[in-house]
Amino acid sequence: MESKKIVLALGGNALGNNAEEQLELVKHTAKTVVDLISQGHKVVIGHGNGPQVGMINNGMEFSATHGGKTPYMPFPECGAMSQGYIGYHLQQAVQQELASRGIKKEVACLVTQVVVDPADKAFENPTKPIGSFMTKEEADKIAAEKGYTFVEDAGRGYRRVVPSPQPKRIVELGVVNKLIDDDVVVITVGGGGIPVIETPNGLQGTAAVIDKDKACARLAEDINADMLVILTAVDRVCINFNKPDQKELAQITLDECEQYISEGHFAPGSMLPKVEACMNFVKSSDGRAALITSLEKAGLAMSGETGTKIVAK
Repeated sequence: MESKKIVLALGGNALGNNAEEQLELVKHTAKTVVDLISQGHKVVIGHGNGPQVGMINNGMEFSATHGGKTPYMPFPECGAMSQGYIGYHLQQAVQQELASRGIKKEVACLVTQVVVDPADKAFENPTKPIGSFMTKEEADKIAAEKGYTFVEDAGRGYRRVVPSPQPKRIVELGVVNKLIDDDVVVITVGGGGIPVIETPNGLQGTAAVIDKDKACARLAEDINADMLVILTAVDRVCINFNKPDQKELAQITLDECEQYISEGHFAPGSMLPKVEACMNFVKSSDGRAALITSLEKAGLAMSGETGTKIVAK
């Protein structure tokens, strides 16, 4: 198999809902990562942080609003905390798996900022729920005090929502490239990266969540990766998902992606952003391919035995 530079985007199924669960799950994730490394590939890892940043935000928010001594923590800082501890777990697990196979290679987690455009339309329409559920009275009080936006969420109460803007530039890209050149396994753009905006006084964090698949597509383009691999809960992308006429897709072109999106085959909260991220990479990378598959089948997908490959034509 030809050696490739791969950006590996890990979905929520590769991580856990608490620190103890995550410590166990990342051992399994590390086996997949090191399988690819042992095949000669250079692997750069990105990951989600949905449950983790929610846990951190909930804990800080609960203490600050219920008389606790923990100070209120701004959302970008919560994102940075999640990058740090998820990265630490992944870094440690990959280090241990490499050592168990006698592979001498360094692993580094990089706290990564990603520039977003303050004029992005997403800032006018916050859609990403974060934090704990509140009553309408609690939500109204905090909205008046802090200017947050809250929405009613599935009949369970009110939650703060933040924007999900497009990633424009990875601030630490130069460091990422230096680490790759030194043959280091890099963990970066965790949770989509910490969203920052450019100001006359430098970079400033903003309360938003960047889609991690789109951030990984941006990363893959910027480091001139050979392939973007998005790992999720299914082996292959399907049309008519969970219907009697469900059909698995082994390979799809950009035109076919557009057709299936227009027909509503991909759910906005799950498969759609993954397909869109793959399309972004394929469009920007001189026809290189992207791949969507499960964590368990990543090795088989790289050899073409499963997975969904997204190609230009």
